[in-house]
Amino acid sequence: MLKRVGILTGGGDCPGLNPAIKAVVKRVTDAEMADKRGFEWEVVGIRDGWKGLVKYDPRYPVLPPRMDFGPNSYARVLVESEVTRWDREGGTRLGSSRTNPFKAGKETWPQVVENVKLLGLEALVAIGGEDTLGIASKLADKGVNVVCIPKTIDGDLQGTDYTLGLETAVNVVVEEVDRLRSTAQSHSRLFVVETMGRYTGHLALAGGLAAGAPVILIPEVPFDVATVVEILKARKEQGHRYSIVVVAEGAKAAGGERAEKAAVSSDGFEHPTLGGIGKTLEKMLEKGTGMEVRSVQLSHLQRGGAPCAFDRRMGRLFGIAAGDLLDRGQYGRMVVYRDGKIASIAIPKDLKEVKKVDVEALYDRQRFGAKLTVLE
Repeated sequence: MLKRVGILTGGGDCPGLNPAIKAVVKRVTDAEMADKRGFEWEVVGIRDGWKGLVKYDPRYPVLPPRMDFGPNSYARVLVESEVTRWDREGGTRLGSSRTNPFKAGKETWPQVVENVKLLGLEALVAIGGEDTLGIASKLADKGVNVVCIPKTIDGDLQGTDYTLGLETAVNVVVEEVDRLRSTAQSHSRLFVVETMGRYTGHLALAGGLAAGAPVILIPEVPFDVATVVEILKARKEQGHRYSIVVVAEGAKAAGGERAEKAAVSSDGFEHPTLGGIGKTLEKMLEKGTGMEVRSVQLSHLQRGGAPCAFDRRMGRLFGIAAGDLLDRGQYGRMVVYRDGKIASIAIPKDLKEVKKVDVEALYDRQRFGAKLTVLE
């Protein structure tokens, strides 16, 4: 007997998605596992996330393995021999989008449910962040069999200690800060490096800590500009030729507002587009310190490149775990990493409630940086 499972990636791309896709395909199509469960899985890759399940047209059949998606094609069979090298690549070979089938006034979720039936999908594996998995949770309530894998470089999903893409993004922050040190040292400059992270500072704090940045500003703790200026002046008086300030895009000065490029994005989820605090902080610090200040917004550089070793490992483990859930028929669940172990939980209903940095344990409010004590 043959059963079909669909797989898609949604939201912002990041390293770790392709390793997860490969692992799911390899796990569920394994011949030995098929003998144990008594049936075979056929994996169908869905192009461009939820958009693919909205746009799917049965007049254009599911493509065979190794055939490129055409302009009207949104589904094709994936086999192990095709995905064997995917884990070395960043981004997502299936494509992504920020389509919201539950957008108020423009609901297309009935089409998604209908197309899942037309495709003959027994289940669906959704890999994504709060928006993608939030849609999966709602579809589960509509009767769709869903299994979820968490990803986001922001690291802010509830229920899991790790999300795919975070560690590679941290590596990018460190690499770029290391490059900036050369010009900062040469010209005795102060550099402000703006990272992603939206309303949480997981990426900025991890990246700043690894890079040895003396000042790290995160959304969870509004910063006092005067105090930051004092810290940087003191470093100069101590003989430091330069300083690096890492700031998360959602950080803000005490009593100030978050920097937004646009009040509402066009992604279907009505999120404000954050960004620009680095440039704002550059002007503040130049005025306060009298030093030459430059700002760099890392932006989408943090999403790019090949996945690091940790994201390849986690992508593989998450994919294997998703396969386990499929075999057991345990739907409506999300694979998670907790206390050093792979597990699964019911897809959280509160994904909009992001996981914040544990400030008391990890952050120094007075020095605006990583804590200098770690033992209890």
